Amino acid sequence: MFPETPAAAAALSVATRFHSPTLLNHSIRSYLWGAMYGTAHGIAFDDELFYVSALLHDIGLTEAFDNYKLPFEVAGGHLAWTFGTAAGWPEERAAKVGEIIVLHMREDVSAAADPESHLLQVATSWEVVGRRPEEFPPDTRAEMLARYPWLGFGAEILANFEDQARRKPDSACAVSVGKRDMAGLVAANPLESDRHD
Repeated sequence: MFPETPAAAAALSVATRFHSPTLLNHSIRSYLWGAMYGTAHGIAFDDELFYVSALLHDIGLTEAFDNYKLPFEVAGGHLAWTFGTAAGWPEERAAKVGEIIVLHMREDVSAAADPESHLLQVATSWEVVGRRPEEFPPDTRAEMLARYPWLGFGAEILANFEDQARRKPDSACAVSVGKRDMAGLVAANPLESDRHD
């Protein structure tokens, strides 16, 4: 179900140590939603690279790695590059994991151009604001939330984004909070009503 490589195991160890239980479950669900979507749509992707990206995509929101100036996804991308380098990945692969994390907060990337970034965007936008609900049937949602409970994720991610927006007014978080009614979208997310905390 999960890739069984030293880098994948290390990413889970890092995420488990530094994420809140809520963010950890979100990161694991993001990998699983993305992999499910990719398989359903015949999108070939690098499983290890996607898994590491999914597990570390919110590391810049954690107290240990929040940057006072950089947007969380940029700070997280830098940490992911460091992680990949320490894992012994080639320079290009280490840079790619950082890029995927940055791009998950940018405009849509096509699956043809960058499958891992596309899958992380699909998965995280589903998790955070309920985008593309038709891709994830209710029985699948119930099973996922039973295995990896919601634990108040909507409220926690909204609070994180609002904090980032206040401190970093030029960030993508500020755009999400100020111009895209993130609070309303989070509240309307089908996963909010499906949750089994």
